[in-house]
Amino acid sequence: MPDEISILGLAGKVALVTGGGAGIGRATAELYARAGMKVAVAEIEPVRAASVREALGSDHLVVEADVRKADDVARLIEAVRGRFGRLDVVVNNVGDYLGFKTPFEQSNEDEWHALYHVNLLHMFHVSKAAIPLMRASGPGGSIINVSTIEAFRGIPMTVVYSAFKAAVTGFTQSLAVELGQHGIRVNAIAPETTNSAQIVATPRVPPENLEHLKRWFPIGRFGEGSDSAGAALFLASDTLSGWVSGTTIHVDGGVLAAGAWMRMANDAWTHLPVIQADGYTPRPEAR
Repeated sequence: MPDEISILGLAGKVALVTGGGAGIGRATAELYARAGMKVAVAEIEPVRAASVREALGSDHLVVEADVRKADDVARLIEAVRGRFGRLDVVVNNVGDYLGFKTPFEQSNEDEWHALYHVNLLHMFHVSKAAIPLMRASGPGGSIINVSTIEAFRGIPMTVVYSAFKAAVTGFTQSLAVELGQHGIRVNAIAPETTNSAQIVATPRVPPENLEHLKRWFPIGRFGEGSDSAGAALFLASDTLSGWVSGTTIHVDGGVLAAGAWMRMANDAWTHLPVIQADGYTPRPEAR
């Protein structure tokens, strides 16, 4: 049922969330429903699809689809059109797939194609198919692309992944310029490491190193799906972000702003390398 966040002017709007069966997508779909929106979820995994279908209830739509495939996307958009008759918000959430952790020179073209399909191509498919229905629904539409903070800094061993995420930024900016005339805004969200179905962050930190989280992140913790969902709610609302387009919100606990700066155990600051171990990946030899 809608609650106090219905003041955001989203009640009755229709949103499509891809990869909405778990993690950031699931948190976004549920928050949108709380805001009074009609939510359509695309989910490839049947168990997750069934779970989010039960959680959202019969007022909403869950479609099992692989958004990497144009035919599945066409079927998805037709399902949204048939059920709701309009589309106001699209969240391109699928894609936080690092894939193959190897030096670039050891990567191969098959890996490049797999990373392209998961991290970028699906945004092309979904956005292209959704735009006509969004435009027909009237002004005030919003496309939200979920990227990663790795689009804005270098990351070794996953070079191709990072390249496609950087491309999401260019796609977001250019599409925003192109669609502004139709009243459709396009923005992105770039999360840091976030606990999700794909990334189990907090539990894999050795218990003796949990205290270090307060030093690695200025805000002092890994992200949760609700953090990015909140940014997606902001970007969906014309009341809050009606003049925001072509930009990226960094949902990263202040990490990108901090750069190399880190707070040490004695509360002093350093920008020097942490030589012995990162305290994040268990390394028995570095005790």
